Amino acid sequence: MTRANRAALAATAVARAPAQPLLQVEDTIDRATRHLLSLQAPEGYWVAELEADTTLQAAYILLQLWLYPPGPDGIWDPPTRSRVNKAAHQILSRQLPGGGWQIYPGGSAHANASVKSYVALKIAGLPGREAELEKAKRKILELGGVEAAYSYIKIYLSFFGLYDREKTPTIPPELFLLPKKARFNIYDMSSWTRTMIAPLAILTALRASRPIPAGVEIREIITGREPPKPEFFSWRNLLMCVDEGLKLWEKRGSWLTRRKAINATKKWMFERLENSDGLGAISPPMMNSIMALTELGYGLDHPLLKREIEKFDQLLVEEDDVIRVQPCLSPVWDTAIGSYALGSANPEPHAEVTAALRRAADWLLTKEVRHYGDWSVKNDKAAPGGWYFEFSNEFYPDTDDTAKVLLAMQYARARDPEAQRAAERRAVAWLLSMQSKDGGWAGFDVDNDNQYLTYLPFADHNAMLDPTCADVTGRVLEALCRVGPGRHHAAVWRGVEYLKNTQEEDGSWSGRWGVNYIYGTCFALRGLRAAEEDEREPYIIRAGEWLRSIQNSDGGWGETCASYDDPRLKSEGESAPSQTAWGLMGIFAAGDYHSDSVEAGIQYLLSNQNADGSWDEDAWTGTGFPRVIYLRYHLYGQYFPLMALGAYKEWLRGQ
Repeated sequence: MTRANRAALAATAVARAPAQPLLQVEDTIDRATRHLLSLQAPEGYWVAELEADTTLQAAYILLQLWLYPPGPDGIWDPPTRSRVNKAAHQILSRQLPGGGWQIYPGGSAHANASVKSYVALKIAGLPGREAELEKAKRKILELGGVEAAYSYIKIYLSFFGLYDREKTPTIPPELFLLPKKARFNIYDMSSWTRTMIAPLAILTALRASRPIPAGVEIREIITGREPPKPEFFSWRNLLMCVDEGLKLWEKRGSWLTRRKAINATKKWMFERLENSDGLGAISPPMMNSIMALTELGYGLDHPLLKREIEKFDQLLVEEDDVIRVQPCLSPVWDTAIGSYALGSANPEPHAEVTAALRRAADWLLTKEVRHYGDWSVKNDKAAPGGWYFEFSNEFYPDTDDTAKVLLAMQYARARDPEAQRAAERRAVAWLLSMQSKDGGWAGFDVDNDNQYLTYLPFADHNAMLDPTCADVTGRVLEALCRVGPGRHHAAVWRGVEYLKNTQEEDGSWSGRWGVNYIYGTCFALRGLRAAEEDEREPYIIRAGEWLRSIQNSDGGWGETCASYDDPRLKSEGESAPSQTAWGLMGIFAAGDYHSDSVEAGIQYLLSNQNADGSWDEDAWTGTGFPRVIYLRYHLYGQYFPLMALGAYKEWLRGQ
């Protein structure tokens, strides 16, 4: 469907839907407000399930095999057998008719998800599933076999003797001996990569392994095909040669040096296990750290290992017959967005909203970062401040959560006003210090953009770096202009220039942490609006026109995760409440509250609200790592429509 046809259909929808009166909008907001209030925890936070693909359930099964290996007879009967079966049932429930597994609903079979899910099912050993496994085997071979999976998968398989360890990339613990000020060190990698490789370096250096249940093998999905050779004069070839040298070092190098490196890596990891929901507070590093602790001599009855296993188990969502494993918990993020939505949609709040926002502000103040973390290595002159994403993750505050909390605190007022003002001042100062050289903001680090690292053999997970992005930059600009120093600050000017320089030719911006161009364009425009950029500027007009041009015929907006693979699909996708809200808020930020597109979008939200004030949303509109892992935030369909309708109500009142 062409953009012209899409716009025409949207206009037709408008012709059937008269402009909505203020009372109807207010009634919808009131029901949405009461629904959101009902979901707040007594402590003051909001948190909802964060859903990802079946690779996390597969990882859970592998972890249980690691912790509770089969006996000498090869029979595997772990004490967690019930949960293993439930994880396997969840994997089977997501298998595609063609045999593979996808990484987001509507996507095609993905090699990584398919290989990991297949292996986990074979290990789980559910009887009567031969037909499903046979279909999966055929699809995996069609996708390229185990060889087509990411390096981390191959490393895991090698621990169980299912893949040749010599064919996996080397992750040397000696990386953690490199000085922080060295030309290259671990802090040149993204924060999540650092937490992933630390325990893996320990495991590979100690040649860790576990047996598998009798009769389990995966030779049938190993093709034996060698990867294509890179160009001789290339970063990839150079780093592959380095990897070969490291393999030789593993065999013939100094054991004293290696022992020192293992101890340094252990120390680094142990420091980050404290004041945290687990290493990095995200599922894969948490799993890796548990495995590493067992190899370092910590038994299942040791308090440290028991604590880390308990933290990992908190990620489980267990139902009657299935288990879903969350990649992490999102209470600070959920609470910041929920508070902002409630406050902005209820500028004259009733007592219940005021009390809820006060509880939220009090809780958020307890989560402020007051210690130096990894971010301070490249940003050593700044004092701590800001917020992280999870319940506890002191080493890893991020700019996106910090900006959103600051915006929420415009409405959420704590019982201790001075403590709140002090926290806000520290957060603003920290945000200013986190601006990268190009004028933008990344998630966790400054200037984390050494592209040659993406050619490392274990960098095929597409998340080696933490580059600046439009969506985070836009949100930080909004916070700095509304809560911080204002539009005349030099950092704001540089941020505005960054957004101008990163805009796509069609007027859109890509989104790093949300799907995708709708998300990026919405929050880039909101930042520019807060910086008081003139809505008559051609680039602002172009962005608004692009949003209107991709509106669906039902009045909503939608975008598929596939747009990360093929940007031509950025205008494709079924309408979803969260993405519709992003489309509307982007158009509002471009100065348009009264076009046919706005009327159609508002009508979509009004007509799709449930009686209890909620919206149904099954779409996966969150991004973990583009092309690797996507997320379904179970409350995105509640927060963002409330925010959009609140902004529209404010405009209606002004009319």
